Amino acid sequence: MLRGLSFEVSEGEFVSVVGRSGSGKSTLLNLIGGLDSVSAGSILVRGSDITAMGRRSLVEHRRHTVGMVFQSFNLIPSRTALENVTLALAFGGHARRGRTERAAAILREVGLGERLHHRPSELSGGEAQRVAIARALANDPEILLADEPTGNLDSMTAEEIMSLLRTLNRDAGVTVIMVTHDEETARRVSHRMVRLLDGLVTDDVRIGGVA
Repeated sequence: MLRGLSFEVSEGEFVSVVGRSGSGKSTLLNLIGGLDSVSAGSILVRGSDITAMGRRSLVEHRRHTVGMVFQSFNLIPSRTALENVTLALAFGGHARRGRTERAAAILREVGLGERLHHRPSELSGGEAQRVAIARALANDPEILLADEPTGNLDSMTAEEIMSLLRTLNRDAGVTVIMVTHDEETARRVSHRMVRLLDGLVTDDVRIGGVA
C-alpha cells in the first residue's frame, strides 16, 4: 500500500524504483498504468489526471500512453511472436492492412527477425521478454513501465534486456519507469533511483554518467 507518495518523472528519464518485497513498487506501476485505482490523491500523466478518467479514457491510456512489461511476460501461449504483437496493434486501433508488416518490423528492431513464427514455448526467456517489449511498444507509448523485466532471466540474458531498455530510452526517447530488486543494475542504467519502503519514498537519487 502506498501512503502519501509523491514524486515526478520527466519526459525521457529512465527511473528505477527499488525496495524490498511489499514496499509498493508494483502497486505504483499498476497505478500509473491505470490497472489499479487510488483511494485518495491524483496521478498526472502529461497533464491528465488518470484517477479522474472514465473507463473508456483509461483503456485509451493503457493502449497509447503507456506500455507495460511484466516479469512473467504474459504472452498468449497459443499465438506466435508475430501474432502476439499484431494483436496489440489490433487493440490499439491500427487498420488490419499493415498490422503484420508493422509487427514484424518491431520484432526485428528488438532482435527477433528470425523468430517471428515461434510460439512462447519455443522461445528462450530472453526472447519471450523481447516479444513482450515489442508488444508494449506496438502502439508507440510515451512511457514504458517495466515490472522486474529481468526477474526470470539468467544474468547474461538480463544484461541483454537491460541494454535494450537503455537503447529505447536513449535513442528512441521512451520514458522508462522500471521496478527492480537489483540496485547495482539500477545504478548502472538509470538517470534516477527511487527507493520505496512501506509505501513511502525514502530516497530519490540522481545518478550521473549513464551511458
